Amino acid sequence: MGAVLFQQVHAKVGPPRGSFYAPPMVNIQSPLSATFERFFNSEKSSGILILLCTLVSLAIANSPFSEPYLHFWHLQILGLSVEQWVNDGLMAIFFLFIGLELERELYSGELSDFRNALLPIFAAAGGITLPALIHFGLNMSMPTQVGMGIPMATDIAFALGVLALLGSRVPVSLKIFLTALAVMDDLGAIIVIAVFYTKSLSTEHLMTAIGVFFLMVAMNRKLRIIALLPYLIGGAIMWYLMLKSGVHATIAGVMLAFAIPYSVKQEDTESPSHKLEHILHKPVAFLILPIFAFANTGIVIGSSWAQDLSSANSMGIVAGLVIGKPLGITLLVFIAVLLGICRLPFGMNWKHVFGAGLLGGIGFTMSIFITNLAFTGEAELVNASKISILLASVTAGTIGFLWLLLFGGNANLSTKQRDQAP
Repeated sequence: MGAVLFQQVHAKVGPPRGSFYAPPMVNIQSPLSATFERFFNSEKSSGILILLCTLVSLAIANSPFSEPYLHFWHLQILGLSVEQWVNDGLMAIFFLFIGLELERELYSGELSDFRNALLPIFAAAGGITLPALIHFGLNMSMPTQVGMGIPMATDIAFALGVLALLGSRVPVSLKIFLTALAVMDDLGAIIVIAVFYTKSLSTEHLMTAIGVFFLMVAMNRKLRIIALLPYLIGGAIMWYLMLKSGVHATIAGVMLAFAIPYSVKQEDTESPSHKLEHILHKPVAFLILPIFAFANTGIVIGSSWAQDLSSANSMGIVAGLVIGKPLGITLLVFIAVLLGICRLPFGMNWKHVFGAGLLGGIGFTMSIFITNLAFTGEAELVNASKISILLASVTAGTIGFLWLLLFGGNANLSTKQRDQAP
């Protein structure tokens, strides 16, 4: 998610014959970009704030103030509840920010070189597929089968926040890898939301929204309009049309990100994309995501909460996030390296890959977001799913932190490999 000044120089030596290990790429690392540094460092504080908001929301929801607190989120304003304004409106801004970061990675960041992008692409594919298959296997032919998208997601703020707590104990390449993995994971979640969680479709509104998108693309590429205001107005119109179309309105945020003019020049402060990304950075981290936490973690913990954890849906969520994520990520990365498609970055080893997989099991924001879409109108099922997400995310985050604390030291290249490097 941030631009990364990270030049790769490939080692001349190949994997030893008969070995499943491919030597890491030898890298000459220049300093991380200011954008990446700002983003990564803020996630630590943002993650802590979101956690505090969650704890406060849970406490209020299970206190004598529970009824007015929960009622507040269901107040109707201009045809939508407060909760819907948060999930459909504010989260569209969050997805706009994610789209801007994704655009940066694709054009000038870690994903701009296809070979470098392959490793997090494989990792994300494994981290999406295996958790979904685990949930599907436990809920096949049941009404809760639709929840298979819940354990597919990774919470960027919490995952990178936990990694930030480890500081210099882990290599920079692991931070870059997990960031790129989270970007691809979010892209997968966005596609899943658009394709599988559209319950009704208004073709007229959808096609009009797409028309507005292409109009903004033409403003960018043909007319060379670089002022932000016309794009923000177009984005607001596209959001409304998406809302009416039945496709989740937050998708408009991602589409808007790719319509706004972008400069491949590092830290180009004149780029509209860079300007908007800079403007949104702190509001998203310290306002939008905490509000989302308040709006969606007001969970009334009933007497049957422990029993609910034994349901197929809850077990699918927990097993998908805690077991499916690390195994899926590690397995597909291992296969990619074994086949010689990719190599582990400088400073990383398999313990780091598994640790990144464990942190990928922190679903939280995105998992809760998909829960709301999967089980609309089923309050008890939503509550049970959210409890499962919270427990699984805490478990995955704690295990991931301890694993990397114990085994996350830098993986150094041998003297022979250094000598053979260009």
